[in-house]
Amino acid sequence: MMEFSTAINGHAAIVTGGARGFGLGIARRLATAGCRVALWDRGFDGFDAAAAGFEPALCQTVDVADADAVSAAFADAVAALGQVHILVNNAGVNGPVMPSWEYSLADWRRVMTIDLDGVFHGCRAAIPHMRDHGYGRIVNIASIAGKEGNPNGAAYAAAKGGVIAFSKSVAKELVGSGVMVNCLAPAMAETELMKEMTPEFIAAMKAKIPMGRFLQIEEVAEMVAWVASPACSFTTGFTFDLTGGRATY
Repeated sequence: MMEFSTAINGHAAIVTGGARGFGLGIARRLATAGCRVALWDRGFDGFDAAAAGFEPALCQTVDVADADAVSAAFADAVAALGQVHILVNNAGVNGPVMPSWEYSLADWRRVMTIDLDGVFHGCRAAIPHMRDHGYGRIVNIASIAGKEGNPNGAAYAAAKGGVIAFSKSVAKELVGSGVMVNCLAPAMAETELMKEMTPEFIAAMKAKIPMGRFLQIEEVAEMVAWVASPACSFTTGFTFDLTGGRATY
């Protein structure tokens, strides 16, 4: 009989967008479980380790839209931490809330380069290292918008749909390597992304959640902690639901 372990004590993890929102909650949960956590973010103004409740192993200023910056930051993380066991691709932006035909090319490209290209850049940097060690857990934070689409949020939905499809593809490429790649598809939570949204859009998204409330950051963090553990040993290329009953597929 196989024995399964959820233990990630001593593992090293990178969490992108780790200074705030989902990323901070995920990083805190992994650190509490004994992970050495490197935070990647575009800046750390306002981040306070005492307030966060844990001491990051590294705080690296990284623009995930820049492939060279991601590769360099990953190399620095490996040099500092040794083997990197976990990568959580969480960094993202919402983009403007408006009909797709009113989107500027600059806004469309900004959402795509951060939300989709950023995931590719992180995976591209991490996978060779993880394959060489015969072990890895990559968790890509997508969205229910990537499954269903959201009116007036087409760029975000398209990027997150791309994250889901990319994760399925790369997971199949890595079968047998010891590296698992999975997604989470959260519904809306009260994070800084709301600053890019209109009150009407926020109300419409909340109305779609049968449980009638927003997702909590801690709920995302708990799901990540399992998906990023050795116990997630027979699931890869899957998108885990965190939508309060909105998605039943």
